[in-house]
Amino acid sequence: MAKEEMLEFEGVVDEVLPDARCRVKLDNGHEVIAYTSGRMKKNRIRILAGDRVTVEMTPYDLTKGRINFRHKDGRPGGGGAEPAGTARSSGGPPRRGGGR
Repeated sequence: MAKEEMLEFEGVVDEVLPDARCRVKLDNGHEVIAYTSGRMKKNRIRILAGDRVTVEMTPYDLTKGRINFRHKDGRPGGGGAEPAGTARSSGGPPRRGGGR
C-alpha cells in the first residue's frame, strides 16, 4: 500500500497548548490543532505564539496536523550563530587548549 500524499500549509501559531500541541491559524483562514514533529522535539526546537510554521496534514482529517518546520524571523534575542563580523568576546579569562 502506497503512502498517502500529505498536504502542506503555512500558518501562524495562535496559542501553545499542553502536550507539545499548538493552535495554528493557516493562511487560508482555517484553524487546526497541530503537534510538534519528533525531529523538532529531538532537536529541542521551541515554538512560541506568533511563530510562522509549516504544517503537514492528511487529506482525510483537515482539523489536525503536524508542525514540521518553524520559519526563521527577525525577532531579537533569537539563538543561533552571530552574523559575520559581530563576534562577541566572553569577557572572561582566555580559554585553555590553544587556538587549534
